[in-house]
Amino acid sequence: MRGHMRQRGDVWELRVYVGRDPVTGRKKTVTRSFHGGKREAEEALSRLVTETAGGGHAAQDATVGDLIDQWFEMAKPDLSPTTIRGYRRAIDSYIVPALGKVSLARLGTAQIDRFYTQLRASGGSGGQPLAPATVRQSHAILRRALNQGVKWGWLATNPAQHASPPRVPRTQLEPPSPEDVMRLIEEASKENPELGCLLHVAATTGARRGELCGLRWRRVDLKARTMTISRSVIEGGKGVAVEKDTKTHAARHIALDSDTAAMLTSQRRRMAERALASGTAVADEAFVFSLSPDGSTSLQPNDVTKEFIRVRRRIGLNSVRLHDLRHFAATRLLAAGVPVRTVSGRLGHANAATTLGVYAHFLEAFDREAAEALGAVLAAGRRPEPTEPDTKATGGGTITPMRARRPKS
Repeated sequence: MRGHMRQRGDVWELRVYVGRDPVTGRKKTVTRSFHGGKREAEEALSRLVTETAGGGHAAQDATVGDLIDQWFEMAKPDLSPTTIRGYRRAIDSYIVPALGKVSLARLGTAQIDRFYTQLRASGGSGGQPLAPATVRQSHAILRRALNQGVKWGWLATNPAQHASPPRVPRTQLEPPSPEDVMRLIEEASKENPELGCLLHVAATTGARRGELCGLRWRRVDLKARTMTISRSVIEGGKGVAVEKDTKTHAARHIALDSDTAAMLTSQRRRMAERALASGTAVADEAFVFSLSPDGSTSLQPNDVTKEFIRVRRRIGLNSVRLHDLRHFAATRLLAAGVPVRTVSGRLGHANAATTLGVYAHFLEAFDREAAEALGAVLAAGRRPEPTEPDTKATGGGTITPMRARRPKS
């Protein structure tokens, strides 16, 4: 990295060439003025060269909008269509209008925090407040983009690293009761046995909506009563279903109870009969839940939710969400004493800590039940307290135990 200086009157002009701007392609130089003697100016130039060599100067002409655009194009191949839509909406609606024209060299943590405060106060449609979760999404985008900017040498540090996005309050989960789950399954099965089967599998395995839509018959072993979840279906652009990896990018094997295996056996038989009537057959690659005769296309996740909403309305369970069947499976397993690590594996969480975080308040309640149960066990084994001797039968005297007589020798 080259540096030189020249004197203009009483001021030294220090200039360091730092390459070409990644946005415009033009040569970049860092320029500073220094007041003092030649030797001091040379020392200042040396410090400036060292500073810029360490990435201490942002791309002069780059703005937050420039960095966001280039980072987003680089990141898109690794993002799901749903995430891409959410990120694009946050970028276009919140980040670029507020910070897009801000120079990266001038962006600071305080400015980012003011941006978050403004979003929370009036960043929504019509000046409405934005939810903390939406603000945190903007923070996640900014932090990732600025991290990449540091790697590219556009700026020395990430000002979003120490920003203070709002906390998202943890909602108290209220899973449906077993009775309500059975009502949902039975009501769905009346008009659509396939939907009833899907809801049953969701409630007994805790599988996500997209994972059930992406389940294929070759991943189901009805004899061994197991299924493997390795893919998921999400809604792509223009309502097109897109198959992708699971949320954690890992496959998991789930054991099935006998009733769930029986439900899936009936589902396979229904599909075979439907395919035969249409002059086709159900292959192992077919989707377990499908509207096509041969099972070649998956259900749309949003369509499943819409059908579920119709079912719950018919029986007056408007507060129950489809995702609550997953919470039902998790909390019932935990209540039954199944180890958290096992529950985590069935749900497909990245680790047991995630399960503990989501269901912490349920575990606290179970811990209270465990304490009472242990107390009851000890109480049942406690020796009876000694009672006062009964004096009524002896006219006020006491009865002393008889000593055993020694046998005569």
